[in-house]
Amino acid sequence: MSEILLFVIAAVCAFLFSGINPAIIMSKLIYHRDIREEGSKNPGFTNFKRVFGSRYAWFVFALDILKSVIFCAVFGALFGRYYGDYQLGVAFTGFFAMLGHCFPVWYQLKGGKGFLVYVGMIWMLDWRVGFAATAVFALVLFTIRYMSLASMILAVVSPIFLAIAGVDSNMVIFLCALSSVLMIARHHANIRRLLNHTESRFSMRSKNESRP
Repeated sequence: MSEILLFVIAAVCAFLFSGINPAIIMSKLIYHRDIREEGSKNPGFTNFKRVFGSRYAWFVFALDILKSVIFCAVFGALFGRYYGDYQLGVAFTGFFAMLGHCFPVWYQLKGGKGFLVYVGMIWMLDWRVGFAATAVFALVLFTIRYMSLASMILAVVSPIFLAIAGVDSNMVIFLCALSSVLMIARHHANIRRLLNHTESRFSMRSKNESRP
């Protein structure tokens, strides 16, 4: 398989399939409403949980991570087999999975923020980095209780932890950092709310538990 062809296939598959959004699908199928018209209008886990409650929100959580993990694992293995660089395959595929999730062709390029897709990529790159970054995320989330801030901090520390852990190619760190920038940029509305002290705090128990 030619190197260019593998890059193209990885990018196209990750972009298209990661654009399939569980929050949008489940909000329509189960509640007959569109999550993009509810709450913060973001089609992601946090807004889904706030609007509809916890009952199905964790399925959204799992599916968003899973779609990243599957494609990163498959193309990471292919890159490792043909070019001896598993991490490059994961980082490259993860970046395009994030692009697909954030700008899905299926939903007029209006998607989520890519946090869970990013988490899946980080864990597939290096489980030690995934564990350390997730620990920092959990510490911030359960002390300050701002999901957006915890997510952005995870995006900042992940490339740093990856550099400390060591990679086979600097391109891996570059792609990880690029994914971090994308995710932070997608939180622009949250950044404004944080600065204005109007950002909602995260709670494991939802106040609103809508039923289908």
